Amino acid sequence: MSVLDQRDQDFEALERGPLDVLIIGGGIVGTGIARDLALRGLRVALVEQDDLASGTSSRPTRLIHGGLRYLEMFDFALVRTDMREREVLLRLAPHLVQPLQFLMPMYRRGVLYRAKLQAGMQLYDALSFDKSLPTRQWLNKRQLLRIEPGLDPNGLQGAWRFYDGQVSLVERLVVENALDAARAGGLILTHAPASGFLRDEDGRVIGALVRDGFSGREVRAQARLTVNATGPWLDLTTAGLRPGRRPLLRLTKGVHIVTPAASRHAHVLFAEHDGRLFFVIPWLGYSLVGTTDTDYHGDPSAAAADAAEVQYLVDEAGRAFPSARFDDVYYSYAGVRALVRIEHVSEGKVSRKHALHDHARRDGVPGIVSVVGGKVTGYRAIAEEVGDLVARKLGLRRHADSTTELHPLPGGQLGDIDSYVEAELWPLAEPLGLDHEQAAHLGSVYGSMAPAVIARVERDPSLAARVCPDEPTILAELNHAVEAEWAASIGDVLLRRTALGLRACQALDCLDAVADHLAPLLGWDAAEKRRQIAAYQTEIAPMRRFSRTDVRV
Repeated sequence: MSVLDQRDQDFEALERGPLDVLIIGGGIVGTGIARDLALRGLRVALVEQDDLASGTSSRPTRLIHGGLRYLEMFDFALVRTDMREREVLLRLAPHLVQPLQFLMPMYRRGVLYRAKLQAGMQLYDALSFDKSLPTRQWLNKRQLLRIEPGLDPNGLQGAWRFYDGQVSLVERLVVENALDAARAGGLILTHAPASGFLRDEDGRVIGALVRDGFSGREVRAQARLTVNATGPWLDLTTAGLRPGRRPLLRLTKGVHIVTPAASRHAHVLFAEHDGRLFFVIPWLGYSLVGTTDTDYHGDPSAAAADAAEVQYLVDEAGRAFPSARFDDVYYSYAGVRALVRIEHVSEGKVSRKHALHDHARRDGVPGIVSVVGGKVTGYRAIAEEVGDLVARKLGLRRHADSTTELHPLPGGQLGDIDSYVEAELWPLAEPLGLDHEQAAHLGSVYGSMAPAVIARVERDPSLAARVCPDEPTILAELNHAVEAEWAASIGDVLLRRTALGLRACQALDCLDAVADHLAPLLGWDAAEKRRQIAAYQTEIAPMRRFSRTDVRV
């Protein structure tokens, strides 16, 4: 069956229904909810206006952490929950979520400040009492410069060393949640915007009108309950349900830049300009620097870095690492945080706690629940909370308990990732002409699902070819993205499945070859292929606005 035929069948199934739950929004929270409910045995469908992880979920700092600065906001419960979830994700997705060593350098700080920070570090450790990661350690100046010689030594007193988690490919975390939901019987439809809610004669929400973003076909997706997980689009999607009411969200924008590698370790730093905490983190062989935090108004999909924000990050990171090439920006990205609305405090002081908004109780509109706010780290716990609420509202006993904490994600059926690559993947990859770098790459992206990608090469040896000469990604991954992971555009494949679009050149130097390979898989003629290439160039243009590389859009 072709990809297009499968999509038609999925839309027919969506229309045929009936569903227990319709989820709107394909970010980390939406896919997490779909997974939770599908594993409970409910009839679930998820619809996403664009692609999985195409919004805020693909634009964070890519950390799985409690958040040291949330201690200053007295969000102890949030930190504790996220610390617990960090341990869960290290266990459920060891190929995607891995320990990361952090350094927090101290410059010219007085005794009281250092004592305050030490107390904070002790509290951070206490709130993660069940952690598997090493405990904190103070490094003096000599020890610190030995392991991180690029730091500015002037006024340097030492640093705290501690550990958190990193999810380098957060897009893959979203995709794997969707895959697990689908394996449990859930229906996943991307490029399928919900154009309006369906309501019965009593005003109850009974689903949504869903449009196929490619064919224009519209279907009525009916469900006993609808869950709105649209993130920063929440106020826009619920405007018709709560006319004249106060917005639920406060939107803030966070900007990151990707630069040449500047440090050996991840660093927590404090900006000289305004005292804000920010990060310099090793990522995919580069440095990821961020983030900013400013109020945002407008369409979340239009969020982009401006010159002042980029310069702020370049300047502040450069103060800590004076010899680094932060001004050689490869690209930037901006995401919009959907925070629970709190007025009269600065952006950085707004709580990162989430809330569940039951429209029946709060707005007199039964049949729909909205998720307000939330962080990547806590997505699974949020999804479990939503699942518990759904079970109560639908009066379900048989499906009352969540099992997501116990079941690894689809690629997480392994122990140590390095051992898995050596014992399982390398023996499969080597006879097919793949090198060790490619075996390790497949393990880091797909985990225990990597043999399914390698099997494509067994069936068609031509798929062992590299997509780009300098990258380990192979053609089989393009096929897998389209045929097994709902990718339907060049951006879907490069930015949110294979990560080729996250490299410094963002795959612009192999764009034509990628389009040529995808065209027969997705039924593109010559005109459509040109349109798809232009669409990808348009999609990444805001990211490359301040790029100082030789590749241009």
